[in-house]
Amino acid sequence: MLGLIPVHDQNPTRTTPIVTWLLIAINFVVFVFFEPIAAPPLLGGGTTQAEACQELHFFRQWAAIPQELTSNDPLDATAGPPVSGGCRAVPATYTKVPVLSVLTAMFLHGSWLHLLGNMLFLFVFGNNVEDRLGRARYLLFYLLCGYLATYAFAFSDAHSTETLVGASGAIAGVLGAYLLLFPRARVTSLVPFLFFLPFQLPAWIVLGSWFLLQYLYASGAGVAQETSVAYLAHVAGFIAGMVLVIAFGGLRARQPPAPPPPAWDPYRRPY
Repeated sequence: MLGLIPVHDQNPTRTTPIVTWLLIAINFVVFVFFEPIAAPPLLGGGTTQAEACQELHFFRQWAAIPQELTSNDPLDATAGPPVSGGCRAVPATYTKVPVLSVLTAMFLHGSWLHLLGNMLFLFVFGNNVEDRLGRARYLLFYLLCGYLATYAFAFSDAHSTETLVGASGAIAGVLGAYLLLFPRARVTSLVPFLFFLPFQLPAWIVLGSWFLLQYLYASGAGVAQETSVAYLAHVAGFIAGMVLVIAFGGLRARQPPAPPPPAWDPYRRPY
């Protein structure tokens, strides 16, 4: 029941969500045209060892790495040509600024499933948060949530050299803000254990169950402890979103513009 898949919300906006659409577009463009291993089919398909090493080299250069973030010192080595059992370690010839790698990592994804899942949540919930905060504040809010989520995860495992990629931390902040702003909004969600039947549920159930699932996995109480998903970053991003949306004045509801005064009609008789 916790694994709900939101597909639509009944929560109209007053403005066009340009920033949300732009973020989604950038994520797709980066994945398809810039990441070295974006070619495998959507529902499967493996990569060669050489391709895997190429991808690892790309992520070492552009993704966030906890040890680099906590020490503010980039690693000296990266992934080179494949060898038996892995990739050869070679000296890093690129220049990397760890704090900026958090920004670039927000627009990288490890697979089509990773990308599509993140963009679905951003598409469903991002427009309303953007509408409430305004475009400039929303963009700043989004990036701050991503930074706070990534650094929270990095300091939880300061010596890890695993690469962190994905918009999940920033999007988790959007979910936290949405829950606080629109807890009663109706969200059409698919329920996997009921053969993906759609149900209309309030946002506090959909997003509350999502957060609970991330918390259980992050605390080790869930069944996904051995996966490579940074669940703690999701938890941190969600909480950051709730805090930041208050700091950004999101709880002050935007008032609709006043209607224009009626045109004067000399032939209209008063009631």
